[in-house]
Amino acid sequence: MWYFTWILGICVAVFAAIINVMWLEANYAFGERNEDLTRARFESARDADT
Repeated sequence: MWYFTWILGICVAVFAAIINVMWLEANYAFGERNEDLTRARFESARDADT
């Protein structure tokens, strides 16, 4: 029965990823997040690591 828990775990992970993407897209759609500001923060963090 290990395969049942493995498949269930994969399904839960996929479900969580889909909900996360939908939540993020909704935040951008309703203006709660600024895409340019978010991109600049990620780029500055990437540059700080290198």
